[in-house]
Amino acid sequence: MKSKLHKKRLGFQRERELVRQFWKRGFACMRAPASGAKTKRTPYPDIVAIKNGRIFIIEVKTREKRSTVYIPNGQMLKLLEFSRRSGGLALIALKFIDGSGWRFIEVSKLERTRSGNWKVTPEMWDEGLTIEDLDRMCRGEKSLEEYIKS
Repeated sequence: MKSKLHKKRLGFQRERELVRQFWKRGFACMRAPASGAKTKRTPYPDIVAIKNGRIFIIEVKTREKRSTVYIPNGQMLKLLEFSRRSGGLALIALKFIDGSGWRFIEVSKLERTRSGNWKVTPEMWDEGLTIEDLDRMCRGEKSLEEYIKS
């Protein structure tokens, strides 16, 4: 079993990996090093990515296996508050460590649990946006699905 410190380090590594991917695509992007448990009062997200005036406010989650990810209500409220103040789109970045890459799920698509928390199912991951989709949004390009709907 991995220690709590080891899991935190892995989480930081994966956040930095994602920041590098955004930078490679021309985003201004930063990881909020104060995100997490040490900032109880101030609502910092894990990552803020900006390109061409589009702002993405991102909470990062990774899992070893494809399974449902639960997000505490308090954590979600902080993400939503930062999103509201910045005018950015709140996203959950989710990566299953099976080589399948990152997906971004709009917070509006998450489900609430009976206990008031939030959940992301593997099926939501399947329908999530890729980093290429986010880049296209910033460039003002439509996806194939948007053309079909028009």
